[in-house]
Formats: sequence, C-alpha cells, structure tokens
Amino acid sequence: MARNAKAAGKGRKLSNFLCFAVYSANLAFGRAYKPLLNKVGLTYTQYIALVALSDEDELTVSALGEKLFLESNTLTPILKKLEQMGHLKRHRDPADERQVRVSLTPAGRKLIEQDLGQSVIEATGLGDDFPVVQTTVSRLRDNLLRHTRAGEKS
Repeated sequence: MARNAKAAGKGRKLSNFLCFAVYSANLAFGRAYKPLLNKVGLTYTQYIALVALSDEDELTVSALGEKLFLESNTLTPILKKLEQMGHLKRHRDPADERQVRVSLTPAGRKLIEQDLGQSVIEATGLGDDFPVVQTTVSRLRDNLLRHTRAGEKS
C-alpha cells in the first residue's frame, strides 16, 4: 500500500496531487451549494453549523467548533448572525457561566428539515459509492489531523 501511495504522488503534475483533488472538490462543493444556500440566505459555514446542531443540540460553542474544525473566534460571529436570523439561540450555561450553549430554534430546525444538500449528493454522481467515498475522505482527514497533532507534540 505504501508503494502505491508513493507511486500515485510521483511527479510534479498537479493531477498527481491528492491534496489538490480534495481542495478542488471542496471548491466544486461550494459552487454546487451556493445557489441552494443563497435561496435561504445562508453561507456554507452557517449551514453546516445548523446541520451540526441538528445532530446534537445544546452544544457549547467550543464543542460545536471542534465538530466543525473552527476556532471560536471564527465561529462566534457566524453564530451571532444565525441568532439574528432566528435560526438558533445562544445562552450561558447555568452550571458554568463561562460556557455559551447553542441550540436550534424551531425556524432553524424547519430550515434543516428541507434537506438542502440532497441535490448536491445526487450531483456528485457517486450513487451507491457516496457513503464509501465519504467514509474514506473522513478517514483521510482524521489520519492527517492525527499526524499533524503528533508532530505538534514532538
């Protein structure tokens, strides 16, 4: 497996870079989501914050940031905007006033129930392979994060 991975990355051709394939796929996802999210007045980052809260409500800002791979100084303005839009509410945790908890409002939950991403999933053309690719890309991300965190400790 290591030999195949090295062979796949050989050469300085851009098409040989897995990182570029993932990067450009991310850009393509952004373009595919943009018109759908524009209709409901959301950015992609706002949308995934709402989706994450639909998975698990009453998260702290820091826990939500970990789920989304965002720092709290990036996430806080996004959450404030979503609160102004009426999609979520933020409140101090009574058990620990230093923590801010976030939850969906009924309007936010109704928006997420529209399942805006279904047409994007279909647009990937992956069909039954979609869950396999999603799992593989998630494993790739997790492996890279584990590697970089191990490097930070040394």
